Amino acid sequence: MTTTTKLDFISDVVCPWCIIGFKRLQQAISELGIRERIEIEWQPFELNPDMPAEGESLPEHIIRKYGTTAEEAARTADQITELGAEMGFKFDFFDGMRIVNTRDAHILLGYAKDHGKQSELKMRLFDAYFNKRKDISDRQILIQEIQSLGLNTDEALARLDNAAAREQNKSQEAYWRNRGVTAVPTVVFGNIGALVGAQPVDVYKWTLTELLATENSGNLEHHNEK
Repeated sequence: MTTTTKLDFISDVVCPWCIIGFKRLQQAISELGIRERIEIEWQPFELNPDMPAEGESLPEHIIRKYGTTAEEAARTADQITELGAEMGFKFDFFDGMRIVNTRDAHILLGYAKDHGKQSELKMRLFDAYFNKRKDISDRQILIQEIQSLGLNTDEALARLDNAAAREQNKSQEAYWRNRGVTAVPTVVFGNIGALVGAQPVDVYKWTLTELLATENSGNLEHHNEK
């Protein structure tokens, strides 16, 4: 039986660089021919945990939070759109687009993980927000995505209102922040370390090769000690 290696992919579903980084990581895994050896677990990170229910205009948010100009924000959106297209992902930055609160989305990603469909839901949420102009803070939208995966909508709704589940999500976020994660995407490669930002495919390939070589060496030493 093939032993899998887990990568922790820390991200938010309203982070465009996260989907670009993931697509590049996917390409690296594919080019190395190690799909069956790598397991990706999505970890929660809210870029804007205090975002109100009504959200905020995306351009205004970018200008306020990052101190950029409207022109610079527009150029960045064009750059992201181009990079996404290179990786086969469509970004649709439209007039009136809003940044939204993602806490419920992260809680449901935890629910989907319990049923082996975390990555599928993550991709659907990325696509819903960046391509289909959906408000992924809206519970009706979230439940539609849950239903599309064949998951139990009543259980999902109950998870959203479960105080323990909400506290667990906060604890998971705090864990990664306490380990020094301040930006996403951040991908943790076991004992090799972490990469921050949407890295080039070759960087992911090199890091994956080092990780697997280290693990293989450790397995060999362990076997020889028996």
